Amino acid sequence: MRQLRFLRLWLTLGWVLVGLVVYFSLIPSPPEPLSFPAGDKLIHLSIYAGMMLWFGFIYFPGRAYRNLGVAFIMMGLILELIQGLTDYRSMEYLDMLANSIGISIGWLLARTRLASTLTQLESRLRT
Repeated sequence: MRQLRFLRLWLTLGWVLVGLVVYFSLIPSPPEPLSFPAGDKLIHLSIYAGMMLWFGFIYFPGRAYRNLGVAFIMMGLILELIQGLTDYRSMEYLDMLANSIGISIGWLLARTRLASTLTQLESRLRT
């Protein structure tokens, strides 16, 4: 885990994001997706990439971060399965795929200089 002064805040914001993903995945009427073909897949990909990248700002690449990625993949699969059990949402395999690709993109981006975003932000807040 990175040495962050506001670690609790950053973790809380990350878990709030996860909670929002769960909430919007299970409510009967989520916000309308982008109005172009496969717009909802782009939303799935972006949200899961952002969620994984956020935790990449907090965790160094390694076992804990990898386990988090696996957990997010499982979460995306389970949420889609639950949607299929409701009478107001539908399960889509392409959504599962978009979620997983998004997580992979976030995981890869967290291996770049982007991963130091919160560290850099905190260093600027100290001055």
